[in-house]
Amino acid sequence: MIQYIVSHLVEKCHIYLEIFWTIFIFYIDPPHEPNLQIVCLSPVDFSQKRGYNYLEVIDLKAIDRAVARFCYKHPRFGIRNLMLWLVAASGAVYLLNMMDTTGTLLSYIYFDPGLILKGQVWRLVTFLLMPTDGNIFFELISLYFYYFIGSSLERQWGTGRFTIYYLSGIFFNILFGFAMYFVLRPQLGVMAGLAVGASMSASYLNLSMFFAFASIWPDAQVLLFFFIPVKMKWLALVDAVFFAVSIFAQMSAFPMNLLPLVAILNFFIFCGGNLKLNFRRDRNVSKRRTEFRSAIHQVKNEEKVQGYRHKCAVCGRTDVSNPELEFRYCSKCQGYHCFCEEHINNHVHFTE
Repeated sequence: MIQYIVSHLVEKCHIYLEIFWTIFIFYIDPPHEPNLQIVCLSPVDFSQKRGYNYLEVIDLKAIDRAVARFCYKHPRFGIRNLMLWLVAASGAVYLLNMMDTTGTLLSYIYFDPGLILKGQVWRLVTFLLMPTDGNIFFELISLYFYYFIGSSLERQWGTGRFTIYYLSGIFFNILFGFAMYFVLRPQLGVMAGLAVGASMSASYLNLSMFFAFASIWPDAQVLLFFFIPVKMKWLALVDAVFFAVSIFAQMSAFPMNLLPLVAILNFFIFCGGNLKLNFRRDRNVSKRRTEFRSAIHQVKNEEKVQGYRHKCAVCGRTDVSNPELEFRYCSKCQGYHCFCEEHINNHVHFTE
């Protein structure tokens, strides 16, 4: 039994290391594809060493393909209903903390790199359960939204991809926490761990899921506080404002106020491709909408000047001279050209 448990844990650790190693190798030595653009982590030295243009940006589709290949090779990878477990555990910790007037519970679960290095490794995970709001009503609303957004993303992406997304966010948070600990340690000494732990929680990571949800379903409506209909793209915009305020309003806590950027980094790595697609789609829709409105305006002006609404581009008959005819616009012609019922299927298509 013990041997089985150990082998299972070793296998899981191997999978996690393979994920992060794949991402690390992608950044350090990306595949040389002709349509692949590279981002340089150290712009001057790295670009001179490898010959890359550091002004280019990363092709986020390559990360999507790498994650998709990994999920295909490991179909059983992932924690099913991950957000349900996290929300349930967070709710339990919140209720226990309400009954714990001494604060003993939180003292054993908050993120403290100094204590982690001394062997309290459970803090690498338990800091995710730290309460983020003192009001029970807002805490319940937050947990409900986290579950709703997380479960929706899991259904859309699959258990494996969503687990990788969340584990990646945890990994970046842990790296940031340890980096800040070593930066603050010369100034604060043993209090550096407490200073880092006061800011470390899963709140920004969970809030970044709103961006991911909005990048997939920007026009989806949710009921804020269960009765206010709000589109996700506007809710994500409010979330972005909250992130910005959190960064600039806490400049006195620098560099710990940069923690929201870690969650945004994780979001851009996994969902930047969706942002590019949405931007192109919205730009094309806006262009077509402008062209359509311009054509409608032109037609209305012609109606006022010419005295008719529809005119066949072949025979010249109009809806005024021949009111019994029906007129249609050809979708295969370049531009907007009207035809009567006799010529709608019997004409040479306009190309200009």
